Amino acid sequence: MDTPFYVTTPIYYVNDAPHIGHAYPTVAADVLARWRRLWGDDVQFLTGTDEHGLKVQRAAEEQGVTPLEWADRTSERYRETWRLLEITNTDFIRTTEPRHHAAVQQFMQRVYDNGYIERGTYEGLYCVSCEAYYTEGELVDGMCAIHKTPVERVTEENYFFKLSAFEDRLLEHYAAHPEAVQPESRRNEVLGFIKQGLRDFSMSRTSITWGVPLPWDPDHVAYVWFDALFNYCTAVGYGDDRARFDRYWPVDYHIVGKDIVRFHAVYWPAMLMAAGEAPPKCVFAHGFLLVGGEKMSKTGLNQIAPADLVETFGSDGLRYHFLADQRFGPDGDFSFEAMVARYNADLANNFGNLASRVLNMAVTYCDGVAPHARAEGPLVPAIERAFEENARHLERLDYAGAYGAVWELIGAANSFIEDSEPWKLHKAGDAGAVAGVLGDCLEALRIVALLASPIIPDACRELWRRLGLDGAPEDQSLPAAAAWGLGPSGTNLEKGDPLFPRIDTD
Repeated sequence: MDTPFYVTTPIYYVNDAPHIGHAYPTVAADVLARWRRLWGDDVQFLTGTDEHGLKVQRAAEEQGVTPLEWADRTSERYRETWRLLEITNTDFIRTTEPRHHAAVQQFMQRVYDNGYIERGTYEGLYCVSCEAYYTEGELVDGMCAIHKTPVERVTEENYFFKLSAFEDRLLEHYAAHPEAVQPESRRNEVLGFIKQGLRDFSMSRTSITWGVPLPWDPDHVAYVWFDALFNYCTAVGYGDDRARFDRYWPVDYHIVGKDIVRFHAVYWPAMLMAAGEAPPKCVFAHGFLLVGGEKMSKTGLNQIAPADLVETFGSDGLRYHFLADQRFGPDGDFSFEAMVARYNADLANNFGNLASRVLNMAVTYCDGVAPHARAEGPLVPAIERAFEENARHLERLDYAGAYGAVWELIGAANSFIEDSEPWKLHKAGDAGAVAGVLGDCLEALRIVALLASPIIPDACRELWRRLGLDGAPEDQSLPAAAAWGLGPSGTNLEKGDPLFPRIDTD
């Protein structure tokens, strides 16, 4: 089909190490990208690091290095983490790259030339951790509501972006495109914020030098959000490849945390409108991945590195738990005990056990050669239902619903084995009946491997190989590849070790 599809994660600040709160939206975007590739889409998948601003400058000073040295070091840690989690991003952008500086300056100049930036003096409250300005009413006990840290009073000459000019246009846009902010609770939050009245915001700083200079006044550098948000356009060719930019923009999904929905669903579309560009098709703002009921933070000392979990659960185990254990959208609560329980129940006992049982019996009873699936096998309705439900839920980024449907197919296949009792059929010498049951189950395993490959790619790739199939699940094309009866048939099977060894809860 070659339909363009563009999905992004937030770009992550380089003042801190990657933790599972960063992995959460990145894995979600990766699963979506992998799934759309199965449908033949031309996928662009972007992640990266946000490297400018006061927060980064101060972190570097604390470490006794330059901001760029600090950014180089921390940015590489994100790359290493995404490789560990098998993230298939097509680009990794750093806001310190020359391509981004050039694109941001072109963009800012265009907004300025269109009359939406003017000079003024700002006095107000600033949270360094958020890199955001707040009013007294938005604080809690005089502190940032998100980071629970004191804000700073700032007075300086700035340039301002005329956000107030876009109240009506934003409301009209969201009335015409209610799907442009999801889930509904976040859309209501965004609409409420706009209807309270939008204030022009400072888009430059003179008190720091670590940033992108304004092209018409190099004594000012861009306010970090004005610089950072534009990374999404830089990565698909803004400023140097208009044809490429027009192919992929507007972005299909910005996947972001709920704490930055205002920047992505109010500031960002207004900035784009000011430059004459289209706003995003959808900003999907998920909840926090909480630890002990609290948002992960450097000051809270409750951060968990993905590598620590991969050591126990593998990359697949981490990926599966984050997205299948709870709905993507509301806040989720992480615990090691819940992760062990989900891993053992779904991956070891259900998926892994089904694969082991079927392959072991097929190798033993059928001389290691896969029998073909019956044309009207009893598992066909379960296959069709799993495929339809998986697609329906993933269209809405309901990962738990999508992979719950695949696990219902696994449950149906396990029940079919219990009901058919192929070991008794083998003992009775009914080779035809044994071949029919196991042929159907092997075909079910193929389709499970295909449908589950976006979320647990390692195990599905290995199962595909043990089924004797060519290539890998990610090489297939939906919907054709999900049709019943395409294999394995006559392939050489392999038992192998458990795909997901049980984890001892002690």
